[in-house]
Amino acid sequence: MRLGFLGAAGEVTGSCTLVEAGGVRFLVDCGMFQGGPEARSKNQRALDFGFDVRRIDFVLLTHAHIDHSGLLPRLAMLGYRGPIYATTASIELLEVLLPDSAHIQEKEAEWLLRNRHRRGKGERGIPPPLYSVEQALAALRLLRPVAYGEELKPADNVSVRFHDAGHILGSAWLEVLVGGEGRPRRLIFSGDLGQPDRPVLH
Repeated sequence: MRLGFLGAAGEVTGSCTLVEAGGVRFLVDCGMFQGGPEARSKNQRALDFGFDVRRIDFVLLTHAHIDHSGLLPRLAMLGYRGPIYATTASIELLEVLLPDSAHIQEKEAEWLLRNRHRRGKGERGIPPPLYSVEQALAALRLLRPVAYGEELKPADNVSVRFHDAGHILGSAWLEVLVGGEGRPRRLIFSGDLGQPDRPVLH
């Protein structure tokens, strides 16, 4: 089993973990880096993820916040066509958040371009949006709903359960069992945790 931490390691944002085990490759979260110019440059460096996204079998999403979901459209843009599993509430939030994220990026790029032209400078050095609104909408079509406590079998030797994390509506911590030779391995992905007994979140 191999784990690759592609973000949220030594920092808070950009959550994305690559798991390779038992002949299966999957991602847990696919988040955008956030926090100003440094985050923008990290997102630009992560444009191709450093691996062939078409070889990913499935994606598990802990919750809808952009630092956990914001690069899903980029993943789809690069050729990923597999399922993205999330709770129904997370999917409903993503239907608003991902197109909005794309819209903000497009408007920010337009503003930077106008600003440079006003100062007599060209377009060079302006990072393009990571994805468009249309590409965000395309990524939404890959989403598949999962209920809390339901056993999901995204691959023959993998079973997953989503449990209420109490962070935001639809947030989950994930219990993943990966089979193969010998005993199955149990992996826990916390996502972001809160207080699941608070009824205001339900």
